[in-house]
Amino acid sequence: MICPTCKNPMFVVEYKKVELDYCGNCHGVWFDAGELDILLEAVKVDGSRRVLDDLLKADEPGTKEKKRKCPICRRGMRKVNIAGASQVLIDTCVKGDGLWFDGGEVDHLIKYLEETAPDKPDRGKVFSFIKEVFKS
Repeated sequence: MICPTCKNPMFVVEYKKVELDYCGNCHGVWFDAGELDILLEAVKVDGSRRVLDDLLKADEPGTKEKKRKCPICRRGMRKVNIAGASQVLIDTCVKGDGLWFDGGEVDHLIKYLEETAPDKPDRGKVFSFIKEVFKS
């Protein structure tokens, strides 16, 4: 897969049945449709479906940030704010192919989830792994 931001080839990082496409150059991450849901369920985030629905249904904010093309369908993606972090925009495919997180944006999502999700025994381990893999 080619990175929608810097156009470099991305490589696959696999964890808990989720194969994420990661750009080693700009540190962006592509979640195919359903992968973020699987990951959130794996770390036992209560209401993970609600978190995703909120992201996908959010209004597109006015921004000067360049729109990116979906690496799957090549259509322009929508910008949406990550809940709780109004200045962090992610890109969502209009056809539902997936979500694009620029370098460091996955960390903002993890921080938001850490603040809002109830404590679960393996949550910290998985969040630590994700933070290490996707640090900006």
